[in-house]
Amino acid sequence: MHIKTSIVVPVYNSYSFLTKLLEAIDKQKNSSGWDLELILVDDGSRDNSYAKIEELCKTYPYIKGIKLSRNFGHQIAVKTGLSHVTGDYVAIIDDDLQDPPSLLPEFFSYLDAGNDVAYGVRKKRKESFIKRLSYNAFYRLLKKLSDIDIPLDSGDFCVMKRTVVDHMLKFNEKSPFLRGIRAWVGLRQIGVPYERSARIEGESGYTLKKLLKIALDGIFSFSSIPIRVITWIGFIGFSFASLYSLYIIVQYFVNGIQVQGFATLAIIISFFSSLILICLGLIGEYIVRIYNEVRDRPYVIIDKTINV
Repeated sequence: MHIKTSIVVPVYNSYSFLTKLLEAIDKQKNSSGWDLELILVDDGSRDNSYAKIEELCKTYPYIKGIKLSRNFGHQIAVKTGLSHVTGDYVAIIDDDLQDPPSLLPEFFSYLDAGNDVAYGVRKKRKESFIKRLSYNAFYRLLKKLSDIDIPLDSGDFCVMKRTVVDHMLKFNEKSPFLRGIRAWVGLRQIGVPYERSARIEGESGYTLKKLLKIALDGIFSFSSIPIRVITWIGFIGFSFASLYSLYIIVQYFVNGIQVQGFATLAIIISFFSSLILICLGLIGEYIVRIYNEVRDRPYVIIDKTINV
């Protein structure tokens, strides 16, 4: 059976190493005999990444280039690429060769064996200790909080059958968390351990702010536990206040002790006032996300395309 392969690559400030990426992909294409379409999505790069894509299209005619009107973020860029695939097998890789194309034949073999998704499970990262610790904590926190089973240490690097992509594109969320959506779809999925390579050059476009946004998208999109925690905090606070009030009454009427405690009162008021603000923040986060959805703005604006 003839199988067409699509590879989606989000591109951000990658002018200096896009040629290396295409050489690696083309080498694997020729080795594996793929009928390939390569979708490069320029996510509002500040360098000449899109100009490099236009240049590469002349050498590699299977490239489809998409330029977004501004930086919408990694997840939106990937979703935009997925919405333009036409292949039977679809892969998502990063532009920095940390997920090398040479791994794809092994991943595709799992689809040949009857699976619908083969996703990468990172055995070892090349990032700093702080980043590794943060990623480790996030995935485990998300797994504890999530209403679905999102595999530990699984990123966006994966291969999928077209059916899975079609199901994922039914989600119209403005802040998609794609690895969570992929897990929500279900079907036959298998994790494939691999060791992630270091970046070939440059620094990651994932700033702390962007990483935090993705983490919050994952938690708030696939968990209702934070909002339920507020109710439990309310019950605990009410119980504490009731017990403390009873203690004051006993001290005054039974033991005849005049209760003093301005400092205690100030601490309690400060503590619960801060707690109320945190709870309002959690509620506000859900409300803002609801507001973003009901405004029904387009999730992306495409500026230019090549071969699309």
